[in-house]
Amino acid sequence: MSAVTMYSTTWCGYCVRLKRQMEREGIEYTEVNIELDPESAAFVEKANGGNQTVPTLLFADGSTLTNPSLAQVKAKIGVGV
Repeated sequence: MSAVTMYSTTWCGYCVRLKRQMEREGIEYTEVNIELDPESAAFVEKANGGNQTVPTLLFADGSTLTNPSLAQVKAKIGVGV
């Protein structure tokens, strides 16, 4: 399992963009579709004040970022810093 988990939906344009950027940079991630997993949807709601905002990324240290830029993801995981 990767150090980054991305909670997303199939229709989220921001998710698609961030996935492409991360793949281009070689950043591995595990994707979880919150529409198919109620527990994941509840996690995203808890992380975002009751909203199912995606992409929400969960990192190995337990912290989250919501709709982050590629630069924020890279800084968080220590890539290209």
